[in-house]
Amino acid sequence: VIHKEPVAEIRRFLDDQNIDTVVMYDMAHVLGLIGPHFQKPFAEGADLVTGSTHKTYFGTQRGVVGSRFQEDEERYELWEALLRRVFPGSVSSHHPGTLLGLLIAAYEMNHFKDEYQARVIANAKAFARGLKDCGLDVIGDPSIDFTETHQVLVDVGYSRGPEIASRLEANNIICNFQANTDEEGFTASGALRTGVSEMTRFGMQKEDFHDLAVLIHDVVKNNSDVTDKV
Repeated sequence: VIHKEPVAEIRRFLDDQNIDTVVMYDMAHVLGLIGPHFQKPFAEGADLVTGSTHKTYFGTQRGVVGSRFQEDEERYELWEALLRRVFPGSVSSHHPGTLLGLLIAAYEMNHFKDEYQARVIANAKAFARGLKDCGLDVIGDPSIDFTETHQVLVDVGYSRGPEIASRLEANNIICNFQANTDEEGFTASGALRTGVSEMTRFGMQKEDFHDLAVLIHDVVKNNSDVTDKV
């Protein structure tokens, strides 16, 4: 997830074609960026938004569903049906034990969201530029510094993703491997998916992510041991 979703464009197309339907935006990875620094999906035309509360939104492992429907709208019946089916219904996993953690995360997000969101996006762009400057193959559009979110993708060569990710993990640098768009599946994963949100919350700045990019380059290209520097 390195780009905004074309919510406004989808809504405009549906309206132009007189298509009466519901637009749902799954913000699983980017819920913690919702707002003026990234996207305001309800203002752009989404009817429903789903998201995870444990990714860029740094709470406990839970999920949320939000709606723009008002009680006087016909589609409000859809929202009421969703509420009935979530709990009690087909989803009975609300886990009260994780509610306190989510509450604390919500307080923190409400207090720091403007600084946090802006810094996450700025750090991701700086990280992507740093990786590119080191000679790594960063996926994305260089005119926007390769990303509009918290994630940065790096091409490491056909099917080499698992090996490189394991090598980085041995150096205390954690990331995911994933397939590129031209690869047949995860068995051929040739890319790394990295994210900056967690370490941004720990206080890392753009300069720190540039230093991290150098360490990642040393591991990927030179098979160096950088454990003591991480």
